[in-house]
Amino acid sequence: MFERHHQPLLPRARFLGRMAKNAAIAAAILAGALVIGVAGFLLTGTQGVVDAFLQASMLLGGMGPVGELHKAPRPAKLFAAVYALFAGVVFLVSIAVLLSPVVHRLMHRFHLAEDK
Repeated sequence: MFERHHQPLLPRARFLGRMAKNAAIAAAILAGALVIGVAGFLLTGTQGVVDAFLQASMLLGGMGPVGELHKAPRPAKLFAAVYALFAGVVFLVSIAVLLSPVVHRLMHRFHLAEDK
């Protein structure tokens, strides 16, 4: 996927294409996680579609739950707890996927500068 250390630095246009591809992958990861969250909140039966979407997107974004969960049934609380942990990991993975071309380009550039 990435160029090797002995290859020249990728041209800017191809690098931007790589960034767009990784951004699409990160968006797909986040969208999949959001669908899982909405489905989970709907299946626990505590919220409607809009409220489930709000709850899942807030947890996925790292903002925390919206509304009161202490009155919710036990399955809803357990799902919210597990989904919050899952959402934190998914958020970090999506950031890593998004930034990996930038980090690779910086490391590649430093390596090329070191060889010269």
